[in-house]
Amino acid sequence: MPIKIRGLGERPLIMGVLNVTPDSFSDGGKFSNINDAIDHALFMVESGADILDIGGESSRPGAEPVSVDDEIDRVIPVIEAIRRKVDIPVSIDTVKSEVAKAAIKAGADIINDVSALNNDEKIGKIAAKKNVPLILMHMRGTPMDMQINTNYTDLIKEIYDFLYVSTEKAIKIGVKPENIIIDPGIGFGKSVDGNYAVLKELNRFKELGYSLMVGVSRKSFIGKTLDVDIDQRLEGSIAAAIYAVLNGADIIRVHDVHETKRALTILEKVVTTKV
Repeated sequence: MPIKIRGLGERPLIMGVLNVTPDSFSDGGKFSNINDAIDHALFMVESGADILDIGGESSRPGAEPVSVDDEIDRVIPVIEAIRRKVDIPVSIDTVKSEVAKAAIKAGADIINDVSALNNDEKIGKIAAKKNVPLILMHMRGTPMDMQINTNYTDLIKEIYDFLYVSTEKAIKIGVKPENIIIDPGIGFGKSVDGNYAVLKELNRFKELGYSLMVGVSRKSFIGKTLDVDIDQRLEGSIAAAIYAVLNGADIIRVHDVHETKRALTILEKVVTTKV
């Protein structure tokens, strides 16, 4: 079920990542300054981003939580500034209802909860009351401990069941089904092979009947496969993103918007060419 936000079409959407944190795994500290953050947001929009995802708390493996006040201080000025300059949807990446509420008030259009309501169920109530899309992601545990145990009896079934329970919880709270987006959580509590298994079985999650978001950009399973550092993972990220789209992803969450947009443009041309 493709997502439609503010009149956007049904093609796969590109969500550009903007971390205003000092410790995110890929770009920590690069956009902590508000002017740098705004400049990068505008660059991603010019490069073809359909959505901007703003985060003020790192969810990298081993990351420690920050206070509500610190997170709000990081994200709200950026959201307000972006909203004054561009009119594409803005997502707030948070597990805290207080941050989500403040972000929506500041102009955010989407809530991206990597805990899938397990950290703070009130996020669902905010999404329902404001009638905004809610992203629910699979993660075992928390960022601090999610990579301690990546063994599953049946990985795909366990992710499917987790997302089913989370989406049913959201609906009971009042979130409209058409406002729910699911994310299988690649890189969150999975082994290298587990991440590839999730990519290969993405269509299984489409059976739940919701829009599907996938984030593979610069993640460690790519680095470990290619034996490269974070700044050398572009090709692997694009290859994984293309496969995700071919296998049902409606939204691709990426750091490298310009390059991903070009790759998806070629893919779209191939798919739509009549012979």
